[in-house]
Amino acid sequence: MLDKNKKDEPQRETPRRHLIFYLRVYNSDTGDLIGFLGDISTKGIMVVSETPVVTDKVYNLSLHLNPSNDRRKERILRFDARSIWSKNDINPDFYDTGFEYVNKKDDVVEEIQKLIEDVGFNDHL
Repeated sequence: MLDKNKKDEPQRETPRRHLIFYLRVYNSDTGDLIGFLGDISTKGIMVVSETPVVTDKVYNLSLHLNPSNDRRKERILRFDARSIWSKNDINPDFYDTGFEYVNKKDDVVEEIQKLIEDVGFNDHL
């Protein structure tokens, strides 16, 4: 169920970090590119895509961690996340979708924290 006009999104409880560059996010079940990582926190991610994402659905996602574009060094972080909102981006050709992690494992949390430190910048939140 896609709700592009939802106005009462949940308030963010943890600081998010905008990324210096976008990383690819895939649907691990289908191998399809969902979009690009727009921002990240320890609670969830925002994905920027060219098509709307169905909300209130749990996705098996994979985040391809390859900042240098060197396939030999590519790491893939896999996790489950529920799409909780989706709306048009500031650029009407794109959509922003918020995902909340579900069933996080400790190693995934560590990788997320490392990713925030490695590729984000301090937003002075």
